[in-house]
Amino acid sequence: MQNKATPEPSSGGFRLVMAGGGTGGHLFPAIAIAQAFRLRHPGNRVLFVNAGRSLETRVLSELGWEQKAISIEGIKGRGLWRQFAAVSKVPWAIWQAGGILRAFQADLVFGVGGYSAGPVVAAAAMRGLPTALHEQNRVPGVTNRLLGRMVDQIYLTFEESRELFNPEKVTVSGNPVRDEIVALALEPVAANHGDSFTVLVVGGSQGAQAINTAVVEALPDLKAMRHLRFVHQTGTADEQAVRKAYEDNGIQAVAKSFYSDMATQYQAADMIICRAGATTVAEITAIGKAAIFVPFPFATDDHQTLNAQALVDFGAAEMIRQEELEGGALADLIKGYMENRVLLRDMAAKAKVLGRPKAALTVVDGLYRMLEQ
Repeated sequence: MQNKATPEPSSGGFRLVMAGGGTGGHLFPAIAIAQAFRLRHPGNRVLFVNAGRSLETRVLSELGWEQKAISIEGIKGRGLWRQFAAVSKVPWAIWQAGGILRAFQADLVFGVGGYSAGPVVAAAAMRGLPTALHEQNRVPGVTNRLLGRMVDQIYLTFEESRELFNPEKVTVSGNPVRDEIVALALEPVAANHGDSFTVLVVGGSQGAQAINTAVVEALPDLKAMRHLRFVHQTGTADEQAVRKAYEDNGIQAVAKSFYSDMATQYQAADMIICRAGATTVAEITAIGKAAIFVPFPFATDDHQTLNAQALVDFGAAEMIRQEELEGGALADLIKGYMENRVLLRDMAAKAKVLGRPKAALTVVDGLYRMLEQ
């Protein structure tokens, strides 16, 4: 996977700081870039700097990545007093970030979105370090809109986002996916010749109550279906209730609040029911899986619906709007695809055509060109 045309560091490698995170949509593309960067040279090091939220701390610890936390809070969606308190923490967070960059001897800082990216990228710019960012969604968040004015390079998932940034800084790379997803992407789309049918339900890193509720409502209509199996990421709040619903209906299922081995779950799935965040869409298209998307209706500018519609228009997915989501219709869709595996495989193959599994390598190639200038 190493690009020999890109010059290598003459010393022991470069030091990259990945700034931001908070949700899986920000964190997992960051991990993908970090994996590709570390693979490029054995001496390369990566440090993740974030707000120390439970998801990022747990996932990064499990994967063995170095990480540091700064004292910062989000501003959007809070009351006036809490907004003021959050803003007052920004100078201290920038000072903390500067100390972390100095101690780590960072060569480059890369922002991946989320409010914790702001102070770290700002501190890097103040120190004269090369900076870049990646925007996963069609419509950038507040942090990336601000940081886009100061960073040296900008990487985008969607061509449609280009006009929202300085075009001279922009490269449309796609949304990076992790090594384990890339490994699956290199395999041909598998045809299911057996009787078993596995539905993977993923509501994002924190679960999705609307999807959980609809699946639970669908179960009485599905319990007569032989060979049906569910793997369900519920989020913490609904884990026990969802697990009990499967047990009550006698349907084989594994329901957990969170899965850290998503590549394994994707590989085993015949069909996926999920939100349409940029990272989820990137992973599904990279691997080539059929999906029923239920976009989160309150996403900025309804960008999840736009993400899903692109696949629907290509015949690569189904979409149900959340306001139309109910158990009976969902059960009918699942039954229909269980009984029409040819259509299911056609959707999966079309999804794979849209995938960009080399996005992380594209980003790292660009970072190396910047470092070697």
